[in-house]
Amino acid sequence: MKTFHYMISGLVQGVCFRSYTVREAERLGVSGTVRNLSNGDVEVFAQGEAAAMASFEQFLHTGPRGARVDGVVKEVVDQVEEYRGFDISW
Repeated sequence: MKTFHYMISGLVQGVCFRSYTVREAERLGVSGTVRNLSNGDVEVFAQGEAAAMASFEQFLHTGPRGARVDGVVKEVVDQVEEYRGFDISW
């Protein structure tokens, strides 16, 4: 299973982006982590089946109500272990 790394920029902090990301990931069966960065971006690492990841990525491009996503940068990363569930990292 591939692991994807996303960097989401825009108005993505202070709008419950992390909480909504966890809910959407759990609904879709995607595993990973999400966290706020000091520069105002949100960082996500995620794993899941192709169809679930496509829906999850669509969510990352729009975010929750109140968010404004200006950009999403995606890359595949080498990840040996699988995530279990989806958590907010601090």
